[in-house]
Amino acid sequence: MLGYIAMLLGFQLAGETLVKLSGLPVPGPVAGMAMLFAVLMIRGSLPSMLATVADGLVRNLSLLFVPAGAGVIIHLKLIGNELIPIAAAIAISTVATVAVTATAMTLLMRRQRSVGE
Repeated sequence: MLGYIAMLLGFQLAGETLVKLSGLPVPGPVAGMAMLFAVLMIRGSLPSMLATVADGLVRNLSLLFVPAGAGVIIHLKLIGNELIPIAAAIAISTVATVAVTATAMTLLMRRQRSVGE
């Protein structure tokens, strides 16, 4: 189990390294997760112990948000001063997400119907 935790941390480190060296505009952990996904796709299966470790992390995911929540509380005055831009960004990104999701769903449903006919 410890080996799989080390593997997950290794992919995160690899992602951070890749982002720093290449200047990619994505967070390092996201790049690491993409690399892990690629390795698992090439492998063709998910090791059962990796699934166990991942399930344990997901079950305790709320604990990882405690530092972020504390940071929000610490900077509450700053957030209050920038409330309008923050609210606008949230509203615009929500509308954009819904629009992109609806468009993708429509295109995929059309494609599925055309394949089925």
